[in-house]
Amino acid sequence: MQIVRRPRVIIRRCPTYDVERIRRIVREGMEELDLRPRGRTLIKPNTVASGEFFPHAYTRPEFLEGVVQALRDRDDGQVAELAVGERCGITIPTRMAFEGAGYYPMFKRLALKHYHFEEEPQLEIPLTHEGRLRDYLFTPEPVAKADFFVNCPKFKSHPWTTVTFSIKAYIGIQDDRHRLIDHDHRLNEKIRDLQFILQPELIAIDAITAGEGRMLTPTPVDLGLVILGNNQVAFDTVCCWILGIDPMTVDHIRLSHEAGFGPVDLDQIDVTGDVSLEEAQLKARGFKVGLVRVEKYFEGTNITAYAGPPPETEYTDYCWGGCPGAIEEAIEILRQYDAQCDAKIPRMHVVFGSYAGGIDAKPGEKVVFIGDCTNWKGKLNGKLVQVESLYRDRSLLDPYRARHDDIFAKMVKVTGKLALSRNEPTVRLEGCPVSVAEQVLALVGLSGLRNPYLAPEQMMQFNKAYLMTRGVTAAKRLKGQAYQVHGPCGRGDAAPQGVTTAAIAPPSLGSGTSSAQPPGGE
Repeated sequence: MQIVRRPRVIIRRCPTYDVERIRRIVREGMEELDLRPRGRTLIKPNTVASGEFFPHAYTRPEFLEGVVQALRDRDDGQVAELAVGERCGITIPTRMAFEGAGYYPMFKRLALKHYHFEEEPQLEIPLTHEGRLRDYLFTPEPVAKADFFVNCPKFKSHPWTTVTFSIKAYIGIQDDRHRLIDHDHRLNEKIRDLQFILQPELIAIDAITAGEGRMLTPTPVDLGLVILGNNQVAFDTVCCWILGIDPMTVDHIRLSHEAGFGPVDLDQIDVTGDVSLEEAQLKARGFKVGLVRVEKYFEGTNITAYAGPPPETEYTDYCWGGCPGAIEEAIEILRQYDAQCDAKIPRMHVVFGSYAGGIDAKPGEKVVFIGDCTNWKGKLNGKLVQVESLYRDRSLLDPYRARHDDIFAKMVKVTGKLALSRNEPTVRLEGCPVSVAEQVLALVGLSGLRNPYLAPEQMMQFNKAYLMTRGVTAAKRLKGQAYQVHGPCGRGDAAPQGVTTAAIAPPSLGSGTSSAQPPGGE
C-alpha cells in the first residue's frame, strides 16, 4: 500500500462499549476515509494480557466486534478472508489471552476466522532501508500475506516507550523467539523496523476506557473516545497531543516519521470528528504516562535499584526496552496476585547495566545482577565482588537460529539458578533481556510470594491453552510444514510502498516525554 500523504485522524465520542454505536462510528469513519476492505483482511487487537488480573490491558471484545461488523458493512464483495490475529505477551499462549479477553464467544457468534500468531509459519521479510538493525525479520504468514490491515490497539501508557498506540503495538506481529531479539536499548529502532513489514489502511483505537501508568496493569481512565485514522505516524501524533506530549520526544514515533511513514506536524494532518482536539485534551488532562527509571520506581520499597548504561552508549544512557522495565512490570503483576507483595519482599538490591557506584547491601541482603550487560566491581560486606559483562554483540544474534524457552523451562532455569546461589550474597540472572516472566519467577523464589503461573484459578486455563498450542504446532510439523520459512516470501498488498525518508533530526539520547504544552494548553 502507498503511504497516505495527507492523513486524517477522526476523534469520535463514545462513552460506553455499545457494539452498535462502535460499529456505526467505525463505518462512518471508513466512509469518510473512503476505505473498503479487500483480499485477506487482517485485524490486530492489542491483547498483551487479559482476564481478571489485567482487565484494562487489552482491546475489549465489544470494540473488536464493532470494528468487524463495520468492515462487513463496507465489504462490497472484495474480501477473500476476514480474520483476527495477535501474539500476546511472551510466555503466555495467545489462546489463553483470547479466552481471558472474552474473544472466543464473539468469534463463534460472528463465524470469524482467527489466528494465534505463534502457531503460524514465520516468514522472512527482507529489509533494505538505511539504519536497519537487521537485514531481515520474521513475521507470521497472515501478517506477511495481508492485503488490508486494520490495527485495533488499546490507548495506554507504556513503561518502556512512554505510550503504546498504533506503532508500538507492532511488537505483537512477532512470535516470542523473534520478539526478544533487539528488545533492549534499541527497542525503538526495532519498532521502527517492524513498520516495513506492513502498514494499516485503518486504525481504530479503543480509547473508551484508556489505561494510564502501566502496560499490563494500567489504571483505567474513562476517555470515552474512539479514534480512527489512515496513517500510523499521524494517528500516534494526534494521540500524543491529546496527552500533551510532543510526538518527536517519543522515539519510536520520531524514528517512524524519519523513516518516511508519516507526518508529525499537525498542520499536515486533518483532524475531524465530533470531538475537537482541545476537548479531547481536556478529557485526558493529568493522564500519567510511562518512562520511570528503575531507581525512582523502587524508592520507598524493600528493593533498592541501581542502573548503569547499557552497551552502545552512543545511542542511550539507559536501557528503556530491556531488563529495568521488565522488573517494574514483574512487580506490578505480583501485586495483582498477592496483596502482601511489598511486605513479603525482603530487603534486596537489583543491579542493571554497567554500574560503577557503590551498593549499600547489609549482611543477609541479596544482590541480584540482572541481564547479560550488567557488570560491577566493588566490595560487599568487606569482600571483593566482580561481575563481568556477558553481553554478545547484536551482530552475533541470528534470527535464523533464534530460540526461546516456554514457561516451564523458565521455571526450571530460574529455580536452579536461585538454588545454586542460596547461600551466596549475589545471584546473576542471564539474558538480553531477562524477560518479565523470568523476573517474576526470580522475585517469587527470593521472596516466597505467590507464583502467578501456578495460581489455581488459572492453572486449568493455562494448561488447556498450552497443550492446544503445542498440539497444533506439533501436528503441523508432522505434516512437514516448517515453522520458520527461510528466503523472501510473497507479500500481500499491505506491504508498504512509496516510503520516502523524512529529513533526519539529530539522534536523541534515550527516550523521554515532553514538557511542551499541547496546542491550546495552559
